[in-house]
Amino acid sequence: MAQQTILIADDEANIRELARMYLEKEGYQVAVVTDGRQAIAQIKQSPPDLLVLDLMMPEMDGWEVCRRVRADGNLPILMLTARDDDVDKIVGLEMGADDYLTKPFNPRELVARVRAILRRVGTAAMPPPEQIRRLGDVLIDPAAREMQVQGQRVNLRAKEFDLALTLVDHVNRVLSRQQLLDLVWGYEFYGETRTVDVHIAHLRDKLSGSALKIETVWGMGYKLAVIE
Repeated sequence: MAQQTILIADDEANIRELARMYLEKEGYQVAVVTDGRQAIAQIKQSPPDLLVLDLMMPEMDGWEVCRRVRADGNLPILMLTARDDDVDKIVGLEMGADDYLTKPFNPRELVARVRAILRRVGTAAMPPPEQIRRLGDVLIDPAAREMQVQGQRVNLRAKEFDLALTLVDHVNRVLSRQQLLDLVWGYEFYGETRTVDVHIAHLRDKLSGSALKIETVWGMGYKLAVIE
């Protein structure tokens, strides 16, 4: 599956480039524009997965961009405001922004907010938490916290089960190590990404002989695929 794309609309070059650098480092594909009209044109030409939108821009401000985007669909929006003004934040959220961030901001917080929004959007399209998943010859029962391969129960540790469930819910989609840490270990986890590699190796062993394969996508992360 293609990388998730983030569109940054901001007329400040230093903000655009700093945000681009940190988001690309996390595995996102990033496009940038410098004003509201460019943002609308870019969205129509190549819709991103999320829009990082500055309020104060030339040609067309962020308010108007947000209004037009919301009139056409549900593209997730993270709004940037240069003023620490509660009115701006409230109005932005009422207009349909999913979250806001006040300048100047820590770029790591920007990445965290982007991840959180995309995770919420992705989760909304997933099966209910307790619904049994069947993929190939593998069955996962979240309520019982059990996984079966070809009808046989496989013993999994707690995080191995959570990892298996996450991969199944994102089948054929590349997930970076950081995304897996967020989804499986939690937003507040501060361990190293090596943790993911170790658990992936254990889960691969336990899926050996099944119709599911965890593929390594070099430089990006891991993807669960069904073997034909």
